[in-house]
Amino acid sequence: MKRFVLILYSLLIVLSASAEIKYIFYFIGDGMGTNQILSAEMYRSAIQGEPLGRVQTLMTTFPYSGHASTYSKSNGITDSAAAGTCLATGSKTTNGTLGLDADGNRLTTIAEDLKAQGWGIGIMTTVAIDHATPAAFYAHVEKRSDYYKIGKQLCSSDFDFFGGAGFHHPQGKHDDKSTNLYRLAEQNGYTIIRSLEEARPFIIPSFSGEAAAHSFNKLIMVQPGDTGMNHGSNLPYAIDRKEGDLTLTQIVSTAIPFLNARYERFFMMVEGGMIDYACHGDDAATAIGETWDMNDAMQVAYDFYLAHPDETLILVTADHETGGLALGNSDYTLHLDLLRNQKCSSWILSDRFTKLFKENPKPRWEDVKRLYRENLGFWDTVEISDDEEKELKALYKTACAGKAKDTKNMYKSINALGEAGIALLNKKAHIGWTTRAHSAHAVPIFAIGPNAELFSGWHDNSDIVPLLRKTLGN
Repeated sequence: MKRFVLILYSLLIVLSASAEIKYIFYFIGDGMGTNQILSAEMYRSAIQGEPLGRVQTLMTTFPYSGHASTYSKSNGITDSAAAGTCLATGSKTTNGTLGLDADGNRLTTIAEDLKAQGWGIGIMTTVAIDHATPAAFYAHVEKRSDYYKIGKQLCSSDFDFFGGAGFHHPQGKHDDKSTNLYRLAEQNGYTIIRSLEEARPFIIPSFSGEAAAHSFNKLIMVQPGDTGMNHGSNLPYAIDRKEGDLTLTQIVSTAIPFLNARYERFFMMVEGGMIDYACHGDDAATAIGETWDMNDAMQVAYDFYLAHPDETLILVTADHETGGLALGNSDYTLHLDLLRNQKCSSWILSDRFTKLFKENPKPRWEDVKRLYRENLGFWDTVEISDDEEKELKALYKTACAGKAKDTKNMYKSINALGEAGIALLNKKAHIGWTTRAHSAHAVPIFAIGPNAELFSGWHDNSDIVPLLRKTLGN
């Protein structure tokens, strides 16, 4: 019997190794450490009344998993440019650098290699399409902040599909005479689409691979309402989303049939970029929403996998962890269910407090309490002690005196009263944060499909692209 099992296992390995991978989905949760995933799962289990761990994200159900270290060439804590470059090329580089090694030599990305081999290529994200992680797959610049140069390289990449929040500086930051990047993209064969309605002529409503109209067009899908002059930064957070907002699920749902109708093989990098944004603000409820939002987009890829299980590889990892998220700040308890009372992101809450004080520099304390009640559930469903109320009221008086200072993180300045509310809710949920920047935490890896077992165990992020190449027999 034992010999039979060994023979069967060997046969399965041979069959797996001989499988021809035609479709690769490479999901990157920006800032997504293990605790970001655990908090998302435990939160949803709690609010649905399920035992902890019963409600899982799709990625944690995959049969193979591992971890990866993330340090860069220049520091134990990486930035997204160096990490993205490593996840795209397999080579370490210095923080702030995209697509170049530490000596400034051009690196070739897995996406560029596959494009040269005739694969269809899609790059999509919830942030700007020229932000560090998506740019790492097509751009080669010394400074990640050189958005206009990065955008020009996107336009000349000849990749087939881009989706996200548009360009950071479509007109160029310092030169009004420069060619608008949307116009330049159109000159290079891209069609700009801003809604699912506009996407429909370019896709088919299934994964059948049948011929589609406009088969030679390349697409850039951006947030509805983008005029081409906007400075794209991010799609709305899931917690703030309104009807008509573009979602990562919609982008992936558009890209799959678009690429599948045109190519026998395709590669898609899909970034959940706003997990990082939320964690830079130490905003647990918003980060949880973004983790589940990427999970929704992953489900679309998984449905495609179920139709092509012998030809599809889904790989999930992160570029780094953000925030130093700790599940537990005292005692032996978590109250993640309290986060359900948060109705908007820290960004929106900040804007609401700023608007209140702009309309009246000395609003009533009751007006401040109303914003806390409506947006965080304070005093109604979240118990606030006398001491906690005194602290909030003292900050309110400081704000009325014009002396309250906003908190700045990487992406936004947050009103002090809004910041205090989010921090208090996190504290009461027993969530801790060590930083508003990145950490050196190892990040998870999950995989399903042919040769997915290669990604099990402990790795460095520089191992991932070589392993991808190995799955393809390269």
